[in-house]
Amino acid sequence: MSDLFDLNGKVAAVIGGGGVLAGEMALGLAKAGADIAVLDFNLQAAEARAAQVKELGHRGIGVQVDATSKAGLQSALDQILAQLGRIDILINAAGINSGTPFLEISEDEWHRIIDVDLKSVFLACQVFGAHMTQPGNGGSIINISSASSGPPLSKVFTYSVAKGGVNQITQFLAREWATQGVRVNAILPGFFPAEQNRKLLTDDRVASIMRHTPMGRFGEASELVGATVFLASDKASSFVTGTILRVDGGYLAMTI
Repeated sequence: MSDLFDLNGKVAAVIGGGGVLAGEMALGLAKAGADIAVLDFNLQAAEARAAQVKELGHRGIGVQVDATSKAGLQSALDQILAQLGRIDILINAAGINSGTPFLEISEDEWHRIIDVDLKSVFLACQVFGAHMTQPGNGGSIINISSASSGPPLSKVFTYSVAKGGVNQITQFLAREWATQGVRVNAILPGFFPAEQNRKLLTDDRVASIMRHTPMGRFGEASELVGATVFLASDKASSFVTGTILRVDGGYLAMTI
């Protein structure tokens, strides 16, 4: 059974891997055997995570990238191919958030969140997908959705719009690339406290979240690893594409 989840010989690129959640996913892939390219706007954070990968006995590189720049993503892919030789797995986890009330959202804020949370997925899928869909390559793309992707959550309008778009990109490309050896799925986390959403977690909001989460707690970053390794493995999830895999403690199964 362990062979199903063995990623030895695979190379994964984790965009946003300098952060808490994506960083844990990157380390999980390394523990399953993969070499890791940690891509992040913050080079210091990327290199620190890559050093942790190396401590696990696998190749790890940190690459600075602006995920909203197609040229930047192409340069990052070129570096990965030059240093690690291949690319098999892409995780799109760049993200920012804001709780600005709808009527106060500026155009600048709208564009900034849409660019980081949605445009980055579009561009990365274009750049990495162009390589993966070449004959003989293939791969697994894992996008990061959100419990706010639908029905949308209060207070995070632009973020919810962006994550709804991530779901659409995921399912569209799953259909388009199914016969070209590329699987495209998304992980939909529930509530995992991280820097981008911590400021939104007021006492009242936390109480509301807990009432709506059957498990009655927040998720731990390590609890995203199983879903990540499953979707990354071309053995364990060989017939899985276009899936939005919930890791949410039952949040989206709850009504009243």
